[in-house]
Amino acid sequence: MTTVKIYIVYYSLYGHVETMAREVQRGANTVQGVEATLWQVPETLSDVILQKMKAPSKADDVAEIRPEQLLEADGFMFGFPSRFGVMAAQFKAFFDATHEIWETQALAGKPAGIFWSTGFHGGGQELTALTAVTQLAHHGMIFVPLGYTFGSGMFEMNEVKGGSSYGAGTYAADGSREPTELELKQAFHQGKYVAEIARKLKRPNPQT
Repeated sequence: MTTVKIYIVYYSLYGHVETMAREVQRGANTVQGVEATLWQVPETLSDVILQKMKAPSKADDVAEIRPEQLLEADGFMFGFPSRFGVMAAQFKAFFDATHEIWETQALAGKPAGIFWSTGFHGGGQELTALTAVTQLAHHGMIFVPLGYTFGSGMFEMNEVKGGSSYGAGTYAADGSREPTELELKQAFHQGKYVAEIARKLKRPNPQT
């Protein structure tokens, strides 16, 4: 069986997006024939600034990704915190570094989903996803929205829940709030859903 490689590429400053990313990976890896791998984009802030921001250490079990490594994957999940309604500058810097890949359109036709974290309701739960789609469009990637495939969890009104039809999301508030069980379930579902789409789009190698 042909292995479908899903790269879950994320940036996380305080750990909220990392927590979501690990759940996305768990969901993706439940799909037969799929191999989902976590990657971090490089940090652009200095150690001094990170210390002043009281940011925790980066996960030591997740390697940093180089732009050219995107070529190895059949599908993607991109995760990042929101900064004024758009992806964090660290993730934008990573996309900016993919210009040589863009020139060849080597990522065109590959599916990609998006997940995120914002501080509060007005922090860009939908806008962050919408503005991120421009990066996928220029590469010719296929944006895979979550839709309402998460079922009743999409209509939850009795508790605060991030995310939307564009993808899974969480609220960090002042940084003390962690992703809830429902938000993590949505992230798990999204990972599985995008992996299933990627498997359908993966063309089998006629020599195998």
